[in-house]
Amino acid sequence: MFTLVTLDNPPPESLKSQVLQMVVDYFSDISPVPLTPSNPLYQLYQYVIGYEVHLYLQAMDSTQASGARLVLALADEDPSQVLGFALYLPSQDDAEACTLAYLAVAAGHRRHGIARALVQRMLEHRPHAELACAAGKVPTFEALGFRVLAAQGPHVLLNTRAQRSNGMVAVQDLAPIFQSKEVRQIHAYLVKQNGQKALSEAESKRDRLLDQMAFHAQALVKERFPTIH
Repeated sequence: MFTLVTLDNPPPESLKSQVLQMVVDYFSDISPVPLTPSNPLYQLYQYVIGYEVHLYLQAMDSTQASGARLVLALADEDPSQVLGFALYLPSQDDAEACTLAYLAVAAGHRRHGIARALVQRMLEHRPHAELACAAGKVPTFEALGFRVLAAQGPHVLLNTRAQRSNGMVAVQDLAPIFQSKEVRQIHAYLVKQNGQKALSEAESKRDRLLDQMAFHAQALVKERFPTIH
């Protein structure tokens, strides 16, 4: 069994480190760019998403309506163990709205209702929730109460209501992360390890993956809404 805890301030370091470890471990499941370990760019994107979540957690502040919020599922037998988490971004000017940024459950604890409980706790605070995911993940989120709205680039946009909120959400800007010294160092390391040609091919594979995801997203939305062109 598990207990849910909702945080609006940065979590203790021991819990934060477990959340970040889950982000790294389940990168291919939760990343907007779900590269596999066989792609040389995997480590770079893995670092970027980890740092992005780190910044969200670092900036959590109950005094800011736009600050990220974190729901944790902790093991009853050991409350220091994180079994899953939901990281969501409240709307700045719509008290009911939010965007679900990341949702993950430890591999050994899936299919026990943890994801559903995490999402339900979020919806208790912000019932008008939105998320974007790959087409293959849509059934999972539909089972959690979301409905398909539209295709959005390589992702499908889902919402708990039939329309999007007009409220604004403070999303982390990834450009400074990609331009950071650390990312440049990782890129240089990957070039040294794999060669420039392999990195160029990896970038092409990433672009083809995103094109395929966009195709599948459009196809799913057309299937759900055949009369809309």
